[in-house]
Amino acid sequence: MSHDSSHKVRTLTLVSVLHAFTHLYQVALMPLYLPIQKSFHLDSVGSATFMVTLMMLSYFLPSYPMGVLADRFSRKKLLGLGLAINSLGFIGLALAPSYPLALASVVVAGFGGSFFHPAATALIARLYPVNTGRALGLIGIGAGAGFFFGPIYSGWRAAQSGDWRTPVLEMGILGVVCAVLFQWLADDTPTIVTVPHERKRSEKLFGSPAAAGFFVAAALAFCLRDFTGSSMGSLGSLFLQNAHGFSVKETGVALSGIFLATVISNPLFGHLSDRGRKRWACAVHLIAAIIIVLFPHLPGSKSHLFFFVLMAYGFFFMASYPIVEAGVMLAVHDSVRGRAFGLWITVGGLLGNLLHWIIGHIVEGFGARAAQPESFYGTYAMLAGFLMISLVGLPALQAVQRREHPVTEDVKTSAP
Repeated sequence: MSHDSSHKVRTLTLVSVLHAFTHLYQVALMPLYLPIQKSFHLDSVGSATFMVTLMMLSYFLPSYPMGVLADRFSRKKLLGLGLAINSLGFIGLALAPSYPLALASVVVAGFGGSFFHPAATALIARLYPVNTGRALGLIGIGAGAGFFFGPIYSGWRAAQSGDWRTPVLEMGILGVVCAVLFQWLADDTPTIVTVPHERKRSEKLFGSPAAAGFFVAAALAFCLRDFTGSSMGSLGSLFLQNAHGFSVKETGVALSGIFLATVISNPLFGHLSDRGRKRWACAVHLIAAIIIVLFPHLPGSKSHLFFFVLMAYGFFFMASYPIVEAGVMLAVHDSVRGRAFGLWITVGGLLGNLLHWIIGHIVEGFGARAAQPESFYGTYAMLAGFLMISLVGLPALQAVQRREHPVTEDVKTSAP
């Protein structure tokens, strides 16, 4: 393996590890809603789910400014700094003596997490202009690992220690250690050199108002996908504990199933999508939507079924992300990819992740009916519909690419 290839593989691997922590923190609190409510003497479970909503708001709101930074400064340094701040927020949450301080801590954690995607996605697309979907799928292995271990570890460790703060503190400390190791071991990618005739183009995010409009429309469409994806964690947690009497530990294990198989599906479908992005996106969305509709109908007497059905759902649903993200990166020029992805997740992700708070209030509105699985049928069917509607974002992204015609870098790049 050449020095250049080994540099790319090392960078890809290290970014995947950071990807794991970014998403581990986003889902670690999901099995802990009820213990958190009890610990802080909150009036409703909606106040507990609001912590995750607030963290995600803090994660998405700074995304565009982070994209600007990713286009102008060291992406490696941004990634390491972001993980350190994210981790410190979790340490603060574990030590918070009151609900207001807990909210302040999740704001810090969310802000730290906002560093990752604009810098990492632009960095990987720069390294792999060929087979971009496959490369993004490979760093998606880290996301799958984080999503998997987050709920299963927090649920198990909280049940073992008798305190929801224990796993939160331990994950925070581990994240700080990994941030230091990343800064020590990772290499910076070469800076982007803008040739004179490209200088004017690199200063503009889009070449025309029409391209900007289609891009925002695509982001809004895929926020429905994110809305659905978030619900399968928060709604699933409340559904299993209320309607089927799952413990915190059992809920964490069940929810972890969503992310177990993504270590296979992300690189697999990311690679396949490089030869047919629209076709594979439609396929994984359709299968995931069918599973969502069927999920609340599963017999409660066979609890292991929930784990395997959620695993099947995650296998297809999570594969949508490298497929669509590759489409986003290839629709715009390399010099603006950080800003473009920052705008993408600000518009789409911000709206989509309001779900955690909304779902808490929907379930609260069920009252005593939350103990009956049939009360959840309509909500799950609605989410499946949102997932299918989000596919209208694909032709919008194609319209952006037709108008932008990004310059192809003259770089010889091997597949990851």
